[in-house]
Amino acid sequence: MKFANKFFILSLILLFTYCSKSDSNEDSSSNSQESSESTTDNNSNVVDEGVPEVFKKIYAASRVYLDGNNVVIEVDGAPDHKSPYYSKSHQLYEPYSGSNTNFNQNPNSIKTFDFKFKIPLNPKEASNKVSTQLGSIGVSLNGVAFYNQYAGPNNQPLTNEINSFDQYAGHPQNQGVYHYHLEPTYLTSNKGQDALLGFLLDGFPVYGPYENDVKITNENLDEYHGHSHITADYPNGIYHYHITDTDPYINGNGYYGSPGTVSQ
Repeated sequence: MKFANKFFILSLILLFTYCSKSDSNEDSSSNSQESSESTTDNNSNVVDEGVPEVFKKIYAASRVYLDGNNVVIEVDGAPDHKSPYYSKSHQLYEPYSGSNTNFNQNPNSIKTFDFKFKIPLNPKEASNKVSTQLGSIGVSLNGVAFYNQYAGPNNQPLTNEINSFDQYAGHPQNQGVYHYHLEPTYLTSNKGQDALLGFLLDGFPVYGPYENDVKITNENLDEYHGHSHITADYPNGIYHYHITDTDPYINGNGYYGSPGTVSQ
């Protein structure tokens, strides 16, 4: 009888030990998965040591690293959202589903590139301001290029070109470079209307059309379409651009700082 009781007690101890180890393994697996997801979210696996934390928000980057006093951001330039400008065999192809009844798809299609955006690590106001050029003037969090408020080739207003913007307010030019002239609505709908959306070539950040729950208008900004104060990403304050819903949309009368370079 005593032997049976001892056997019963020993069995309970072994069962308890097994369950404890099993729970511990599950917790370890869960924590490992959460850690992996967190790493993926902040893109730290492609951001080199020494690069400021804020650049981890560029989730489409294949690599971000320092080159002297510059930050280099490598992206392929293709959007991570659906578009009628992808080939019909592409997994992100979707016919136009926006609200513009005058939508007129242009003949171009989205292609990928080896973009390298080289921007100042510590941006400063330029003593001699320069105008933004046609083509890429900055890069958004999803790797898509920002363009200025003009249509090529001769700095024409966007009046007609707007009708070729897809459901996320972008389109490709004749080489296949997809870009945003206006608010990147895919990003603002997923990241927030007041979120960091990317950087211009002069190294200064670009934010959405709201700030402290207030819609920003051109009247709130200077001639370069920005202003200076503390943001969630820059607790010490910084000059930054805001996107608005009227011309010039992203940038005003040139870069506030000295622009870096972009190659493709």
